[in-house]
Amino acid sequence: MTTSTTGAEAASAGGGRRPGRRGRGGRSGGRRAARDFRHTPKGWLYSAPAVLIFGAFVIVPTFYTFYVSLWNWNVLNPSLSVYKGLGNYAELFKAADPGFVQTLVNSLYFTGAMVIAGTAISLALALLLQRGGTVMNGARLAIYLPNATPLVATSLIWSWIYNPQFGLANWGLHLLHLPTSPWVQGQATSMPAVILFSLWHEAGFTTIVFLGGLAIINDEYGEAARVDGAGPWQEFWHITWPQLRPVTSFVLVITTILSLQSFTQFYQLSGGGPNNATTTLSYLVYEESQVLQNTGYAAALAVVLFLITVFFTLVRRRTSPRVGAA
Repeated sequence: MTTSTTGAEAASAGGGRRPGRRGRGGRSGGRRAARDFRHTPKGWLYSAPAVLIFGAFVIVPTFYTFYVSLWNWNVLNPSLSVYKGLGNYAELFKAADPGFVQTLVNSLYFTGAMVIAGTAISLALALLLQRGGTVMNGARLAIYLPNATPLVATSLIWSWIYNPQFGLANWGLHLLHLPTSPWVQGQATSMPAVILFSLWHEAGFTTIVFLGGLAIINDEYGEAARVDGAGPWQEFWHITWPQLRPVTSFVLVITTILSLQSFTQFYQLSGGGPNNATTTLSYLVYEESQVLQNTGYAAALAVVLFLITVFFTLVRRRTSPRVGAA
């Protein structure tokens, strides 16, 4: 009798302690939830400055560009602007020099080269540099350094390198007994020359991104594959590459966006020429708005460029694997 009573009391006491632990856990979870400011008024208050700045300098100008694209805009006196509706968009497909279709092809050519070649080069460099050490760390710094330098300054230096008369590029070709090139002054070679410079300038950033992805992948799968006799290529294709797909998706998206919006290197190196061979959509927006003062048409071009960028971003987002799936 006494034993059963004591056991019951102990069970009752134990049962009382367990809810107590759950209660403490519940209180702890409540405190953690209370510290999550994202869904509280304080969270909105803390993020308000960033949201206001983003809205003032990104959201409002974007909608204003849509508005201006519907008008034959008078820059000096906007009250004299004439409403055209979709007239500026209809003019995109009319004959012009340079035309919208030609500049769109140039933009897609440049973007495709940057995405394919840039991703492949960056991934190859990351695989070579993933091992530590003083030499490899120095190589990482050397590869990333061009991306950290101002694009205007490096474009100016490369315009001297590409000079057909005294440029370093033709001097190197002459030293190797190879035919020289007009580089940015030739219609067939101007776009490849701009792409070569852009790869040199931008590959450092995407290489660092791939290095970060390689640093967090699981090495156990690779070790197991090597034990089973897999070669380097098989290990990369079946083990390393699937784990890097989320990182690769990010690289593809960011490279596409930056390439479609590229302007400085075209302005500094080739000026859109020769014969509009390097006139892209972003450069045409500049020409129409700043040189020809055709602001309404330039706004329509900017809207189309924005929609193309959104389209490629959404396509890449829908087709990219989730991080958890990798």
